Amino acid sequence: MKKYSIGVDIGGSHICSALIDMREKHIIKDSFTDMKVDNQAPASVIMNIWTEALKKTMSGIMLKDLAGIGFAMPGPFAYDKGIALFERVAKYESLYNLNVAEYLKDSLGLGNDIPVRFMNDATAFAVGEAWIGKASGFRKSISLTLGTGFGSAFISDGIPVLEDKSVPELGCVWHLPYKNGIADDYFSTRWYIKEYLKRTGITYTGVKEIATAAENDKNASDLFLEFGNNLGEFLSPWITKFNADVLVIGGNMTGAYDLFGPSFEKALKNAGVNIPVFLSGLMENAALIGSVRLLDPVFWSKVKPLLSKM
Repeated sequence: MKKYSIGVDIGGSHICSALIDMREKHIIKDSFTDMKVDNQAPASVIMNIWTEALKKTMSGIMLKDLAGIGFAMPGPFAYDKGIALFERVAKYESLYNLNVAEYLKDSLGLGNDIPVRFMNDATAFAVGEAWIGKASGFRKSISLTLGTGFGSAFISDGIPVLEDKSVPELGCVWHLPYKNGIADDYFSTRWYIKEYLKRTGITYTGVKEIATAAENDKNASDLFLEFGNNLGEFLSPWITKFNADVLVIGGNMTGAYDLFGPSFEKALKNAGVNIPVFLSGLMENAALIGSVRLLDPVFWSKVKPLLSKM
């Protein structure tokens, strides 16, 4: 295996990329690139920015030393084919049906021996945590990303579990029924905004504002207690069923963990779940690191058949 790979994390409004030393398992700091992207821009504009970011990251090495490029990509996306399927999601819709892999190989001048591969972003986060993060050393882990959406993945021996009786359909939980909707309705930023508005008539734009208000506002503090209790209630049956050894939480919402964490962990214990719960130390870098595992031949051989099911 070649020493270097490029990890890429595509967010709703930016692209992050970095060169990763596969042998030493760390990011080459000087290679880190973060560029803003207008997700409503024409395809050519978006792809030009992605290409520019990758060129900056690649500038420090020779192509002969590059194993490939791995993307942590939000859905909907054909991860096995490298084709964007963004539709009715209010982001990157101009890329619909574009073969992103082929476009980038052409624009970067990559030969057939340098692959461009893709994995779901929440899954890449979990893979990164299991490889060198807080879940490393544990056989079975569940990782969550709490933010604009509710990301999750189940990992066993470093490999995502998508089809097994011990995990939900698709190997994630965002789509599962919960109360009057689905889990993503209750464990994402929009739940906080909607509920706070309902209780106070005040509209905030994000969880951080509500967390700041919680110091002197019982409506806000109660909201976090309810969120934590709901999350523990919802998640505990799946932790038990999967027989997870550890739970790792990442995403922007971790900044408010001191507000919802105690009620969350209490709900887990009340349900008989007693496993360590860690906040990610890698945070957004976990997805970058997880994405480059796609360039590891052993990992690739195991995960390749799963990509069409993500």
